[in-house]
Amino acid sequence: MDVVNVRIIGIIIFEYFYILNLFSMLLFITLIITEILTLVVLHQHFCKNSKIKYFISIIIHVILSLWLWILFIETTSYKSFFDNPRHVWLMMNMTGMIIAVVIPRVILIILHFSGKLIRIKKGDHIRFLTNIGLIIMIVILSVIASSTFHGRFNFKTEEVTIKIKGLNKDLDGLKIVQLSDLHLPCFFNHKKLLQKVMYDVNSFKPDLILNTGDFIDFGWREFDRSDTILYKAKSRYGNFAIMGNHDFGTYDPFFTEADRDNNVLIMNQLIKSSGYKVLNDEFTIVNVGNAKIALIGIITMGRFPDILHGDLGKAISGIDSVDLKILLSHDPNQWTEDVTGKTDIDITLSGHTHGMQMGILTKKFRWSPAKYFYPHWSGLYSEGNQYQYVNRGLGVLAIPFRIWMPPEITLITIKHE
Repeated sequence: MDVVNVRIIGIIIFEYFYILNLFSMLLFITLIITEILTLVVLHQHFCKNSKIKYFISIIIHVILSLWLWILFIETTSYKSFFDNPRHVWLMMNMTGMIIAVVIPRVILIILHFSGKLIRIKKGDHIRFLTNIGLIIMIVILSVIASSTFHGRFNFKTEEVTIKIKGLNKDLDGLKIVQLSDLHLPCFFNHKKLLQKVMYDVNSFKPDLILNTGDFIDFGWREFDRSDTILYKAKSRYGNFAIMGNHDFGTYDPFFTEADRDNNVLIMNQLIKSSGYKVLNDEFTIVNVGNAKIALIGIITMGRFPDILHGDLGKAISGIDSVDLKILLSHDPNQWTEDVTGKTDIDITLSGHTHGMQMGILTKKFRWSPAKYFYPHWSGLYSEGNQYQYVNRGLGVLAIPFRIWMPPEITLITIKHE
């Protein structure tokens, strides 16, 4: 590495620390102001009318504040590698507390003091506006709490049947389990839950386990010996995986190019030690009786909206006569860009979207803000005789909750049409 590159990296790290310290200071000031003003709101709204409500509200406020400040201090004072799983877990939970507690407090403060400003001559406030603020605060906190402690661990198995014309009889009834977007730091204090998922996968007695990437958020240290847990998932004909864009160390602000290259090498080894064969722009043949399946894996790099796909032409080059072609492609948008109408790949499995970790998901109605970025954001899609399935992911990223968008294990059965 030459002197110029070292200087550039030094400048980038300095700027990052400057921005991080500035953000921490602004957040600290925001927390102090909201603490004081929320106490003022509670005192002015409850103290004269109901001592019981006032004391209850103060107790709840103090509990939330203690939790918030402990997280803030631990997160901002953390001294270790950026991709240490505990650090990633702390950042995620701090973000959750800002959304669940700080933002509702700001809304309450704005509504209360707006009502107070309107009635400044009377020296009073509009109780209706403050009550609305309190209701909003309670609703947001309740939804986030439920989605954090229950929603993100409410694993759902989606059973899907894909019918293929002219399918070899030896592949009729083939069972595939698809996993995606584990984002392992979210299981930092929940390793037993992750282990239970692996046992649930085994209960399906799958013929294949296919993982469509994003094992981590920032860097390889987040794996944190989870390979010993993932290895417990077994299938009849083998486990296969690709690397998603997060697996390449794209988002770690301190990684140099050499660090990212090293991260890729270590990630390949960790995924392999988790029981998977890693497919990096390549294919492998799986023999099932007298039938042959070509499993094709494409790497995905970059960050939205500049997602970079691997070389599909290279990956499929050399595939001879097979009975079924399955592509593992992390980004669902690649299907319409490179696959449909351009290849004879039968099934494409993707992930990446998480269903934006919020939305509405029922048997009759499905909606998520993810649809505005990824037209194929969850479920089964088809065009002619080609199919794509998009998995909502098993973990969470950035925020520690899933609002009505449960994590997913996909059980796909291949049938003859």
